[in-house]
Amino acid sequence: MEQKVMEIWPEIDWIEDADLKAAVLKCWVLAFERSPLTPRDLEEIPFTLLVPNCKATFMQHKRCVVHIARKSAEAMDEFLGHSLPIHMDTVIAGAILADVGKLLEYELVGGKAVQSDRGKKLRHPFTGVALAMECGVPDSVSHIIATHAGEGDMVKRSTEAYIVHHADFMSYLPFKNLA
Repeated sequence: MEQKVMEIWPEIDWIEDADLKAAVLKCWVLAFERSPLTPRDLEEIPFTLLVPNCKATFMQHKRCVVHIARKSAEAMDEFLGHSLPIHMDTVIAGAILADVGKLLEYELVGGKAVQSDRGKKLRHPFTGVALAMECGVPDSVSHIIATHAGEGDMVKRSTEAYIVHHADFMSYLPFKNLA
């Protein structure tokens, strides 16, 4: 499974810290072990169930978010880094893991992605943090998973969490306008 995860997530290699890289990989492997979804399914299912007939796949959205987050963090570091420190590995790992909990929130019924019973009770930021903590992902990255969606509006986000949150919504909100 590690090989399959690396095939869909080559961006994991952007993480310089070997322990963090291993924890991110382990988290995705664990999510697949507990999910009815496969890596191939993520290339086909919609990234959100909140937009009817969404044509963007889970992996198209997720990889877009990771790339936006990285490029945004690089620009912020270039222009603001002297007064606003940004930890790039935390941004990248957080962006890669932000939606890992969706593997426990979705299931396939008749080939169509639907919300699972667990997903009706626990949204993906919660299940994502649980997976991450079990895999030894640092709290700074788990914080991003927890706060990337609306649930994070109630807490103080780190700089890295703001970057991922906005990258995620940049790649999500325009689709709501299409509905």
